Amino acid sequence: MSNAITVRSLDPKDKSWLKHEAQRRGVSMEALVRQFIHERRKRAQRQASPADAFRRHFGPAHGVELPARTRYGYRPVVFEGTDEA
Repeated sequence: MSNAITVRSLDPKDKSWLKHEAQRRGVSMEALVRQFIHERRKRAQRQASPADAFRRHFGPAHGVELPARTRYGYRPVVFEGTDEA
């Protein structure tokens, strides 16, 4: 089974850039395209968690100290005047 693909109607400027970029990196055009696809796939597979969004906007880089992450943050409710937890 072949894993080959063909890209038709490639803009000549894009092909020229690809050729020069591959030469600059010392790889074939085919190897360079494989690298691009691999890198893009890896980036796409990384899924940001909601915590990542909070860190991006409120983390130490923005002067906000977030509490340490805990697995279970449940604390029982204690009502005034009772001894039960």
